[in-house]
Amino acid sequence: MLDGWLAAARPAAPALSFEGETLSYQDLATQVATRAEQLAAHGVQRGDRVAWYGLNHPEVFVLLFACARMGAMLLPLNWRLSDAEIDAIVADAEPRLVIHDAHFAAKAARFGAHLVGTLQGAAEACPQGREEDPLLLVYTSGSTGKPKGVVLTQVAVAANAAMSVAAHGLTAESRVLNVLPLFHVGGLNILPTPAFSVGAEVVLHQRFEPAQMAAALAEVTHAITVPTVLQAVLETPEWRAADLAGLRSLSIGSTDVPVELIEAVHARGVPVMQVYGATETCPFAIAQTVDDAMDTVGAIGRPAKGCSVRLVADDQDVPDGVPGEIWVKGPNILREYWRSPELTAAAISDGWFKTGDVAMRDADGIYWFADRIKHVIISGGENIYPAEIERVLRRVPGVAEVAVVGRADERWGEVPVAVVVGTADREALMTALRQGLARYKHPKDVVFVDALPRNAMGKVVTDQVRALAQKTCSASVQG
Repeated sequence: MLDGWLAAARPAAPALSFEGETLSYQDLATQVATRAEQLAAHGVQRGDRVAWYGLNHPEVFVLLFACARMGAMLLPLNWRLSDAEIDAIVADAEPRLVIHDAHFAAKAARFGAHLVGTLQGAAEACPQGREEDPLLLVYTSGSTGKPKGVVLTQVAVAANAAMSVAAHGLTAESRVLNVLPLFHVGGLNILPTPAFSVGAEVVLHQRFEPAQMAAALAEVTHAITVPTVLQAVLETPEWRAADLAGLRSLSIGSTDVPVELIEAVHARGVPVMQVYGATETCPFAIAQTVDDAMDTVGAIGRPAKGCSVRLVADDQDVPDGVPGEIWVKGPNILREYWRSPELTAAAISDGWFKTGDVAMRDADGIYWFADRIKHVIISGGENIYPAEIERVLRRVPGVAEVAVVGRADERWGEVPVAVVVGTADREALMTALRQGLARYKHPKDVVFVDALPRNAMGKVVTDQVRALAQKTCSASVQG
């Protein structure tokens, strides 16, 4: 299935640009065919895993298409993890081969790994992949426990690509930029694989560098980012100097995006498209489109084309305006959690993947993210969504970062506590809360810290924030 994308493209058209060099679609197809033969010569069969341990590199896509051709699975390893975490994933996934770049030669040596470009040999016959074969084994960040291996098939990746193409309006003339790490489905599948599916060009950066990305935006039609990356880009002189006339959209893969970031990009005439999903949805599920993004600031959009979405509470679908858990059904969702039938059964009900996220749908069918279910604070019988409080406090001058968590309370059961990075004073926080939120949603305390704890993916680790919230508070916003 995916192998056909390369054959369908114009052979001489640019497929992948990286560090000043460009591969045509013919070049890419040739490398893929060679790599498939080399993998087969090293014993890779249908269903086997091939791991990549390195920074962003064209080899990731060569391996992806080679695995698709032969029915194997690509396992992109998160190089930000500790050695112990990497070891646990490798032990769980049992890859047949590990291929690495020069940056990780020392660390990869313990796996008997092969340096990129050094594989040799050619098999007399390669296994033949099928569209229903699993293609990606991607481990979740494990912010609340042991990482889970998510199995995504060729069908899922192709379906996700079609959803992205429809939302972004990608064509063979598009040129898409990716600076996000390719060990995550956002980096792989929000723009790059969809671009390959229509014969467009992918511009790949080895890793994120703010000024480099800002300058590159003037040379592409679409790009993908996340809030922390975008914030850094907006602070560069290159952003202010860049001619963005050709940039059709800037996609942002996150559940909760500060509105001020979106508005800063919109001020330059570029739509910011929010893309909601999860590793388990490949990741497309709900998204704004390039045509409606500027009219629905702060929303996560509508269900992606070919994807069905329900909002469920107490096993019942909820009406418009009522929060419910996002359930997703479509060809893009995971086949299973790797070697975890119990987890799979708990997460998928009659084909519906339960995301664990809460959203509301308005009368126009537009979805608005509320929070993670496990983050919801129940105080005096009322549901309080931390993300709603964070959005208000984040706009206070002097607030660099904020996370809101629940803390046990004898009277109310739980109360919200804000953990803040920055220099904002009590009165500024109080004013914002009074103007923006009902009184029962106001944090009862504020803890000021130097930085929020984050995991290897850059996500805030909620359990550690809760521990910070137990400390003696630096200020109180009661009253």
